[in-house]
Amino acid sequence: MNRLNRAELQERNRAKVLAAAREEFTERGFRDAKIDGIAERAELTRGAVYSNFPGKRALYFAVLADLAERAPEPPHPEPGRTAREALSAFARAWVARLPLATDERPGPAWLGMDLMSEVIVDERTRRPFTQLMKLDAILLGLALERLRPPATSAGRMVCVAEAALTTLHGASQMAAAAPGFIEPFNVVGVCERLADLDLGDVWQPPHIPYIPQARPADEPWSPPPAVDVVRGGPARLAGDGVVAILGLHRLEAAEEAVRAAAPGATVTAVLVTGDPGELAPLARLAVADLCNCLRQAFPPSAWPRLQVVYDESGTLAAAAGVPAVSDGTEVAVRVEAGRIVARADGRGACHAAASAGGAAPAAQAQPAPTRHHG
Repeated sequence: MNRLNRAELQERNRAKVLAAAREEFTERGFRDAKIDGIAERAELTRGAVYSNFPGKRALYFAVLADLAERAPEPPHPEPGRTAREALSAFARAWVARLPLATDERPGPAWLGMDLMSEVIVDERTRRPFTQLMKLDAILLGLALERLRPPATSAGRMVCVAEAALTTLHGASQMAAAAPGFIEPFNVVGVCERLADLDLGDVWQPPHIPYIPQARPADEPWSPPPAVDVVRGGPARLAGDGVVAILGLHRLEAAEEAVRAAAPGATVTAVLVTGDPGELAPLARLAVADLCNCLRQAFPPSAWPRLQVVYDESGTLAAAAGVPAVSDGTEVAVRVEAGRIVARADGRGACHAAASAGGAAPAAQAQPAPTRHHG
C-alpha cells in the first residue's frame, strides 16, 4: 500500500475531524460538545484537531458549511415563474429545513440552532456576517429583478430581499427559541406578498467623497480554475468582465460592479479573508444556505448576474495582482480579451473598474431615489 504524503494525510485527518465533530454536535449540542470528545471519536489527538481548526466555533461553522454544500441538488424549476412565485418557493425551501417541535433535541434537525448565538457573541463574526447577509440579499434581489415584467423593470428589489431574509432568519430563531410557535405556511405567505411591495428601492451609484479612478493596465490574466458557488459549477473567468477581490467587510461593494458593468459582461466577486480558519467556513455556510434555496425556487435563466468564488488560498487574488488580502480588501480589475485593462483599489473600486471606459448603460441610470443604498 502506498503511504500518504503530508497533504493527503492532512486532508484525511481533516475529514475525520469533521465527521467526528458532526457526531459530537448532533448528540451533545454545540454547548456541551467537547474538543476532547471530538478527538476521541476521530481517533486523533487533541493537537491534531487544533492543527486543522483553530477552535470549537470554527469547527462548528465548518461542519454546518460542509452539510450545506453537500445538500442534494434539487430539480430546477421551469422558466416562466413570476417574482412572487419564486419568492414563495424560496420561502418554502427555507422553512422546510426548520426543525419541528417533535424533533428530538439535541439531534440532527437542531444542529444549526446555535449558529446565530455564536455569530452574535463576537464582533469578529458579527461584522463579516452583516456583509454576508448583504451579499445574500443582493443575490436574491438580483434574481427577483430578472423575473419582473418588462414594463416594471426600473428600480431594484434588494430591499424586498432584505425583508424576506429578515423574516426567514427570524422564523429560524423562533423555531429554536419557541418550538411550535411559528406556522410555516404563514411565513411563506408573508414572504410571497413582499414581492408586490414598492419600497422605493432605486439604485444610485455610491456617494463617496473620494472614489478612486480606475488606472489603465495591460497585464496578463491567467486565473486558476475556480467554482462559482451560485451556480454550483466552474466559474467563467476567461471572458470579458469585472473581477472584484473583496474581503468579508466589503461584500456589499459587489453590487456596485453589477450595476455599473456593461450588459453581457461577467461580474465575479472573489471572497477573501484574513481569518480563513473561522470566517471562511462562515462565508461558505451563509452563501450555500442562500443558494440552495435560490436554485430550488428560481429557473436558471433568472439566477443573478453575479458569480461568487471563494479564494481561501489567495491564488486567484494573486492572479489579479493582489498579493496580500485582508477582510477590508476591495480591489477590482476589468478584463478584456484575456488581459487586465484597468484596475482600482480601495472603497469604490468596484464601481470605478466596472465603469472604466464609459458610463453605465442608460438602462441602469435611475432617477434620484427616495432612499440611498450606496
